[in-house]
Amino acid sequence: MIVADRVCKNFGALQVLKGVSLQVARGEVLCLIGPSGSGKSTFLRCINHLEQVNAGRLYVDGDLVGYRERNGKLYELHPRDAAKQRREIGMVFQHFNLFPHRTALENVIEAPTQVKKVSKAQATARAKELLDRVGLAEKANAYPAQLSGGQQQRVAIARALAMDPKLMLFDEPTSALDPELVGEVLTVMRELAESGMTMVVVTHEMGFAREVADQLVFMDGGVVVESGPPRDLLANPSQERTRAFLSRLL
Repeated sequence: MIVADRVCKNFGALQVLKGVSLQVARGEVLCLIGPSGSGKSTFLRCINHLEQVNAGRLYVDGDLVGYRERNGKLYELHPRDAAKQRREIGMVFQHFNLFPHRTALENVIEAPTQVKKVSKAQATARAKELLDRVGLAEKANAYPAQLSGGQQQRVAIARALAMDPKLMLFDEPTSALDPELVGEVLTVMRELAESGMTMVVVTHEMGFAREVADQLVFMDGGVVVESGPPRDLLANPSQERTRAFLSRLL
């Protein structure tokens, strides 16, 4: 589903990604871990072209992301075409980014009705299903201010799923939550993984990574330091940098 080939990203003189290569199979869950500033969130944003890459290639489901290639040269897609690609990639951010003046249900139906031109009746029926799936059927008419952080994040997950994405990206989805609310969001993500959704998750939740991920990638300084099955990597990392990082978390 995802092929990253020597992806580089600079912000001015600062090189944030220094040739990241990895692959994610269809239906697989990949968890990205690493210290702040290691490039994890930037890499995630490159996957759906919220950030442009400076070198390398990124493919999702066989399509080059954000660019077309002609005679070995890359040409950036028109924003409209890039947005079309982005429709098929759901993203859940650290901060929920819900519309405060719309109910949970209205937040979930907004993109299908406005972007995909789905009828309001059809979008509403689907939104109710999705809110039920994330355990919030009874909160359909509540506004974000009336919901806890964990509930808002579950609405955000339902909103991303409403576009029927083939891939879901999660950027530290529990880091802005009170500790007692983390579990309810991770439960929804766990169920999503079990349903076969391809997922890339930037997280500090090692228990979730150990249980749910098929592949664990440790990044530092803009490179992949180490990757492998989560239980193996967490129990017996081969790189000193990985051991030092994990010793502070586990």
